[in-house]
Amino acid sequence: MPAINASCHHGLPDLASLRKRAKRLLKALKNHEADDARMQLRVIGLSGPDYRLADTQWLVAREAGFASWPKLIAHADSIAFAARHPDFIATGEAAVQHWRCGNDIEHSLRIAGFSGAFHMFDDPMVMGPVPALPEDDYWAVRAAFAEQAFGLPTRDIQQRQATQRKALAQLDAESELVLWCEADAYDQLFLARILASLPALPRRLELIELAQVPGVERFIGIGQLAPDLLAWLWPQRRPLGEDALAVAREAWAAYTSTTPADWARIAGRAHPALPLLGPALARQLQELPGANDGLSMTERLTLRVLADHGELPSGKVFGHLMMSYEPLPFLGDLMFHALLRPLIDSPQPLVHEQPGPEWQKRVIRITALGEQVLSGRLNWLDHAPAERWVGGVHVVSDDQPWVVSDQGQVWRR
Repeated sequence: MPAINASCHHGLPDLASLRKRAKRLLKALKNHEADDARMQLRVIGLSGPDYRLADTQWLVAREAGFASWPKLIAHADSIAFAARHPDFIATGEAAVQHWRCGNDIEHSLRIAGFSGAFHMFDDPMVMGPVPALPEDDYWAVRAAFAEQAFGLPTRDIQQRQATQRKALAQLDAESELVLWCEADAYDQLFLARILASLPALPRRLELIELAQVPGVERFIGIGQLAPDLLAWLWPQRRPLGEDALAVAREAWAAYTSTTPADWARIAGRAHPALPLLGPALARQLQELPGANDGLSMTERLTLRVLADHGELPSGKVFGHLMMSYEPLPFLGDLMFHALLRPLIDSPQPLVHEQPGPEWQKRVIRITALGEQVLSGRLNWLDHAPAERWVGGVHVVSDDQPWVVSDQGQVWRR
């Protein structure tokens, strides 16, 4: 039975709609319809025909991602209570700097009643060169990449960087920060970057971090959540200490290194202070060329979407990738487009693109070479793909590039 309400996306249960859904299911069962629902009830020993509303409420709760109807109600009540009693004054929220790797929650924070300062740090460190360089040189490299990859005006990039650099430079032992993060590499690299940049442990350093939300069918990012959910998350923040800063500094140094050996080692360890960092680094490590096919995981999954679904507009390929294929969704649409171009524009392309005005609507399909590479019969590195970067690692196909196995071991080809 498919989920049928928007709460499966934004996380705010619509109890009125769910109750109506349960009543409609009960009526359908009594009319000898809703065979899927009947089958699920039979599995738990309820063969009917005398079903109760409690039975269909249980089914609706399961659709929404809860073990039972009472657990769904309890979760909805906790969100409603948090929204009515956010306790911002008692917890000193007004003095806090809220840091996020984008501006996707800024408006929702205000709607929910948050009043602390908001700071965005949106450098997509999952893409392009992220080298270990002095600050001025580092930011210049990142600006050049953003201009080339996304076509952003130089002045806009410089203004955005200046704002973010100023905010970073003002962080010190007296600062009060709350960081909002998800489990994917985009967010976890933001977390590592901010923590590694701190000159000392701030007076207040807290983290709101989540990999999933009850009732949300496919959690991609905090920005998809309803404002009331942000008030519900507020009491779940936790303090970070020196151990978190040490892990972040180690991870940042490894990610910006010219070789991925330390990165792979850190990705394979558990980090109690930052428990989502290791899995995110392990996923990002898979953006190095795969040992068997020379593809990054994003490239491989993109080709898999096309192999499974046939030719599609690029925007729909991106949708399939984010909603069904990517284990830790981290891409925005412009980022996906930038990663897609080398597969299309190569002299020996893996993807063919039909002409069209807007890239999202241009139909693309996998080429014969793409099918052979995807199957592992040929290696993309043998067909002169464009140079690229993953963290501090420069991937050049004819210069013994670093490759990665499915298990996360790295070596030079």
